[in-house]
Formats: sequence, structure tokens, C-alpha cells
Amino acid sequence: MRPGDEMRLAAVALACAVSLLGCGPPRAAGSCDGPCPASKIDHLVIVVQENHTFDNYFGQWCTAPPGSNPTCSSGPACCEAGPATDPSGASATLLDDTANGAYSPDHDQSCELDEQDGGKMDKYVTSTVCGDARNFAYVDPQLIKPYRDYAQAGALADRYFQPLVGASASNDMYLARARFVFKDNAFVPDAIGSACSFIPTKMEFSDPTIGDLLVAHGNTWAWYGEGYQTMKDAQAMGACPEPPDDCPAALGIYPCVYDPSDVPFQYYTALRDNPIYMRDFTAFDKDLKDGKLPQVAFIKAIGYRSEHPSLHTTISAGVSFVTSVVSAVQASAYAPDTLVLLLYDEGGGYFDHVTPPKPSPIDGQPLGTRIPAIAIGPFAKKGFISHVELEHSSVVKFIEWNWLGIKTGQLGNRDLVVNNLGSLLDPAATGTPVPEM
Repeated sequence: MRPGDEMRLAAVALACAVSLLGCGPPRAAGSCDGPCPASKIDHLVIVVQENHTFDNYFGQWCTAPPGSNPTCSSGPACCEAGPATDPSGASATLLDDTANGAYSPDHDQSCELDEQDGGKMDKYVTSTVCGDARNFAYVDPQLIKPYRDYAQAGALADRYFQPLVGASASNDMYLARARFVFKDNAFVPDAIGSACSFIPTKMEFSDPTIGDLLVAHGNTWAWYGEGYQTMKDAQAMGACPEPPDDCPAALGIYPCVYDPSDVPFQYYTALRDNPIYMRDFTAFDKDLKDGKLPQVAFIKAIGYRSEHPSLHTTISAGVSFVTSVVSAVQASAYAPDTLVLLLYDEGGGYFDHVTPPKPSPIDGQPLGTRIPAIAIGPFAKKGFISHVELEHSSVVKFIEWNWLGIKTGQLGNRDLVVNNLGSLLDPAATGTPVPEM
């Protein structure tokens, strides 16, 4: 039994006793679901939502003056507020459910590079390529109150950048490979659902991913995709799924049905549609209750619950999805040894006032805007603001450090040079300090 296990087990037993969800079979003290990690974090749940910047969601929660670069780390006073006007003098628009569902900023790489204007961040409204007043927007605070509550109770990163300027699929790849693979949404994997994707060109790769490294080491992992089983069933019949009744866009493609381009591991031949690793989201709750949660679990909502702007997608539907995942983890027997990370694939073309870092020395690719990143659960520092520069490759680095023998950089990509997640984590809770660098 590891130090503190008795207290944590007693706490989760009490939580289970009062939970209406139930926690499933009790977990043995000190047990690991694969080779044991370097820290007390035996499970990592990564929820990947879509297309909002840090300013978009937290610019009016943080209260430090824009550009002040605060060095304190306790709460909203220690992260920079978004500016009242953008550099052109434009005032922010209000981002509510209606506005989110009505408009998606252009977020292709060529557009975003023009808007960033060499780091001046001054052409989101005025760019002749793709500027629009709606690109400078702050969310209705009531819509994301649960996220701000998570930040208040856990750790918020205010220097977490999208790893690549451009659209979703290209940024998702960094969660699997920690390096540049392709630009924007250039390809769809040759996998289940590709026939129902809005992306026409199929592609597959054979390079090793963090998933391959976990498998080789004997650790467990899986990607839980909402709508995956429905897509499998429809494709088996040679069809695309009918849109769910609650999808406001009522389309037979994204955002109403599963799209494999949202799953970076589906691009890789050795992992594609392998039922050990590719699971429907409904299996997540079952795995929690049956004691079968893998050590690393990625969670992806179906498009209309991902918060992705346009096509009548609402932020509130995404918040409801995320809070249901967090609540399920916290009500389960896994609560004491699980870290939840809430991340966004990229900023979606919305304004953010902080200049991104220089291009990575590994792949030479430009980083994009800041995106929200929150550490949730017993291992997160409480009410903490991390100012350490992070991106999706930092998650890969943490997985390597925690489960693969503390040797980072095993993929030989940005995991060699990015910072680790230690700035978000409480060393008293993790049992051993997780490196920040």
C-alpha cells in the first residue's frame, strides 16, 4: 500500500456510499491497472473539446492588467484579463449559445497567420483575408461557470498554446505524435466513418505514437469517441448514420455524426479501429463501473457537444458533456488516483492577446493562440495559475514520464523539448514531484 492510500480509499468509499451513480467494484489499495506509474496518478482522463481560445473563455475571469505578465499564481488576480478592445479599437462581441451556433471564425493556417501578424495579434477584426468583428468575443460567463469553478478548485494553465497554427486535425496529431504531421484538415484517416466525413482525402501513417509506446510497455489506454458505435453499425450496412434527434444541425455528417478525423490515432495503421483502443463513448461509463478503465483515456464528444462553433452547436451542450464526464470520474472508485485534463484542440480562429512562442526547433512549425487547459481532481494544485509554457506535446511528455520509466522524449519529437505538466500538479498529492520542465 502506498502512503495515503488508506485515507483516499476511505474518502472514495464515503463518496460511493452517497453517490446515486455507484462506484462499481472496489479497487485494491495500491493496485495499478498496468505497470505502476512514477507518481500516484495511475489514471489520466483527457477530455478534448474544440475551438476556443483562452481569452475567449477566461479573458473576463482573469483580472490582472493585459500585458502585466503576473508572477503570482493564486486565482484570477494572477492571470491577465483580455483587453477591453482589440488593437484596432474594436469592442468585443458577446459569445452566447446563439452566437456560437451561428458563426465559426476561419481558422485555416493561412488565415490565422495573417491575423497573428507576426505576433502583434492585431488583425482578427481587420484582416483582409479573414477578419471579422465576431472573431473578438468573450463568452457569457454563466455558460461556462462550471469550467471557471474547475479552475478555481484546480489548476489553470494560462500559457497553454495550440501546438500548430491552423485547424483541428493537424493540432490533434500532437496528442499522438508530438510533432507536425500535416496542415489543417488536409486528410481523413482510412478508417470507419471516412465515407461520411466532410474531408475527402484519405491518408494513413505508420510512425510510432504514444499509444504504441504504452502498449509496448504493458500499459493500458483507449480513445472513447461519442457516436463511434453508431457509425460502425451504419457503415457495416453500407450507409451513414441518421442524425440524432437532439442534433440541431440535423445533418448526416459532422457535427451530428462521429468523424474519424477527430481521432489522431485512427490515422495509424497499427491502431486504426482496433477495439482494444478505439471504443464508443458509452463504454466509458461501463468501464468506470466495471473496474476496467485504462490508465490513459482520451474522451471526445460528438461534434455538436464539442463546443465547436457554427451549425447551431451550443456551448452549453459541451459544458453538459464535460461535467458529466468529470462527475462520473469523481463518483467512481477511480477518483483517488485519477487526473482529469480538460483541453481544447485549438483556438478556432478567435482572438487572443498573448503572442505565441517561436516555432518549435523540432519541426519548425508555428504555434497558435492560447487555449484553455484545466487540471481537475485530487492531484491538481488548488486555485493555481500556471505560467509555464505548455502545449499538447506536454501531455505526451507527462505520459512518458509517469508510465514509461520517467524517460521523456521517447518519440524523439517535441516531447524532447517541451515542458512537462508538473506546474499544474501538487507534489504532496502526487507523492513525488512531477517535473515542470
